Amino acid sequence: MSQQSVLLDARLRYFYEAANLGSMRLASDRIGVAVSSISRQISQLEQVFGVALIERGRRSIRLTQAGRLVHDFYKQQLADSEALTNRLQELREMKSGRVDLAIGEGFLNRSVTEALEQFQQRNPGISLTIQSPPTAEIIRMVLEDEAHIGMILSTTAEPKIRTRVSVAQPLNAVCSPGHPLAGKTSVTLADLAKHDLCLPPLEFRIRQALRAAEKRAQAWLNPAMTTTSIHMMRELAKDGQMVTILPTISIVAELEEGSLVSVPLRDEDLEHSSLSLIYRLGRQLDGAPARLLQLLEARLKTWTDS
Repeated sequence: MSQQSVLLDARLRYFYEAANLGSMRLASDRIGVAVSSISRQISQLEQVFGVALIERGRRSIRLTQAGRLVHDFYKQQLADSEALTNRLQELREMKSGRVDLAIGEGFLNRSVTEALEQFQQRNPGISLTIQSPPTAEIIRMVLEDEAHIGMILSTTAEPKIRTRVSVAQPLNAVCSPGHPLAGKTSVTLADLAKHDLCLPPLEFRIRQALRAAEKRAQAWLNPAMTTTSIHMMRELAKDGQMVTILPTISIVAELEEGSLVSVPLRDEDLEHSSLSLIYRLGRQLDGAPARLLQLLEARLKTWTDS
């Protein structure tokens, strides 16, 4: 690689970090160079390309149209480099690397755990990182290549997201076997409003779907408790005092042991909600990420059939 190519790659990296973080100061902290060096490298990159890449006179980084093109180009280069590394590792029969998975907490049940354990048994040298943010953050992480694979309770219209598989996963009222709703064949939102509810906050996809259903039915739910913990929702429902709303996949083990029951909600959109495996369009998932994606896809279809 020529010296000019090395310099260009370094300038692109400085620009990319500053654009991602929204600040030259934050980029300097991450890279470990002075802010003036970040600014100088971006200016030199603009001279090379002959166009402005950032808007001047702002405290935070804002990209021009040309800047967005350069940012996306370098991002794709990084993804292609990772894919090449994974392919070379496979050719050398190396069993090392890492996979980053972003998955809603509600899906971290026994079935998912068994699938991930199976993956690690087959790939002992692979480092697996799992994060459980809300749906919008999962989509962002996949878009920014912070996660190879995402699992979300919805589909997405984001054009840069590719859905590998999407399966039906309706939302249901969840309660203890002794709760008054447990004997019903289905419930309406008006039925739910008469009982103490434990629901996720509004930024969660479950709550957003419920809020849309409330507007359609003109029946409003006022939860007695709001929590980001799916585990707490399950435990409070088991206790018999509260009802929660979850997809069946979130309570597979509890349904099997009989500690919870699931009652369908009478709302067409909630009945047709889905669970999706996603990754970024254009990102080549080779090696370990591809193997995990295949395993989760196969297991996901099994969970839904069950």
